[in-house]
Amino acid sequence: MIDKSLVRLKKEFLLHYLGKFDSLLVAFSGGVDSSFLLASAQHALGERVAAVTATSSIHPRREQDEASKFAREREINHIIFRSDETKIPEFLSNGPDRCYHCKKALSKEFLRIAKEKAINHVAHGANADDLEDYRPGFRAAEEAGIIAPLIDAGLCKDEIRFLAKDMGLSEWDKPAMACLASRFPYGSAITEKGLKMVEDAEEFLLNEGFSGLRVRHHGPVARIEVSTSELGKIVSDDKRKGIVEKLRRIGFEHIALDLEGYISGKMNRSIETDNPKR
Repeated sequence: MIDKSLVRLKKEFLLHYLGKFDSLLVAFSGGVDSSFLLASAQHALGERVAAVTATSSIHPRREQDEASKFAREREINHIIFRSDETKIPEFLSNGPDRCYHCKKALSKEFLRIAKEKAINHVAHGANADDLEDYRPGFRAAEEAGIIAPLIDAGLCKDEIRFLAKDMGLSEWDKPAMACLASRFPYGSAITEKGLKMVEDAEEFLLNEGFSGLRVRHHGPVARIEVSTSELGKIVSDDKRKGIVEKLRRIGFEHIALDLEGYISGKMNRSIETDNPKR
């Protein structure tokens, strides 16, 4: 249970904090965190805020379309650029520091675009909960000087969802999303073909009515994670056979269901490190 009074005080702090900037470029994925941040920044800064979204094979097309729709409906200047993560050797080799190299390259592009548009500050939508998980990309953003207003305001995911709903944002209950590269176990090479297989499989399952899901790419095996409340649904006779047939057509030889269900950050279990999570 969240303290609504405290959360609204945090929102007031956030708006005051954002209002001090003369201009701001928001790294915008279309998820609940960046949507709330962008809407808050527009409230504080008006036309002095812009959004920037990377598009590539690691970003689901559905997410890109929803980000564009959000910005268009609110008449926010939205810059979309093609990112080249699959040209970064450290990214393709998929070590535990994969996200660091990805975010480092993206941060350079964000700063380049900000300079080109005469925007003096860049922000991203990391929240206070991200400090409790292994997030090497956050370190890259910090090194680049990209700010995290939601962290500075002390806002966690549940509080952001509450405030987003309070603002009337339809994204308030949107399931958490991460780039498609997060579906590959560390050490497993990331390929364009594999990324497309994962995106097609997840898109199919979303269209079948599942939410908050992941299709993990273990070579020829697709390991499906859905919420525990949907485990019964996915193994029902009217769903299971169609899912198996579709995912095999996509290119997977074997289709497995993770009985533990979907848990954010599960792929990080293989990492053993004494370094701070940030």
